[in-house]
Amino acid sequence: MKQKKKSSLIEQVKAARKQSREEEIKTHGKSINYRKVMASKKQYNRKKNKADDEVLPYLFIINELKFA
Repeated sequence: MKQKKKSSLIEQVKAARKQSREEEIKTHGKSINYRKVMASKKQYNRKKNKADDEVLPYLFIINELKFA
């Protein structure tokens, strides 16, 4: 079977991406994901809060008052 020849354009794009990624790692110390939106931890999130509440059981403490 013959191997397909790679286009020089594809090689240039790959080289540019690699260089961009290396520069990003140098400046920020890690790669940055531009596609995923990070939710703020300070912002109120009802869905997350309700999920947290369901895990914890309800605890009712009843104090018995003794009348003399």
